[in-house]
Amino acid sequence: MKLRLKVIIVNARGEGFMGIGLVWLLRRVKRFKSIHRAAADMELSYVKALKILNRLEKNLGRKVVIRTRGGAKHGGAEITPFAERYIEEYDRFLSALNAHAEKSFSRRRLLSRR
Repeated sequence: MKLRLKVIIVNARGEGFMGIGLVWLLRRVKRFKSIHRAAADMELSYVKALKILNRLEKNLGRKVVIRTRGGAKHGGAEITPFAERYIEEYDRFLSALNAHAEKSFSRRRLLSRR
């Protein structure tokens, strides 16, 4: 048996605004340099991806994506240095949390078998 955790960051009103799906979206924006391509790769609509990113920026009070409008230069998007650090911290936190939870779960499970 394995333990699987789902972590959602919530705002002061208890509304979830960030989870692993948003991290996946940011990583794809970084790779593709495009919100549209990142959304398509995740089978999300462009509008849905924009709403998710806008909600994150509103709740963090910081920009996470720098958007360049389309047209002759074809636009694009890049994640900010803040977003890069935020993803790294989120990954470290999640790894530590999962390791602790798995260890605690295994220990309790073993004790209950006695």
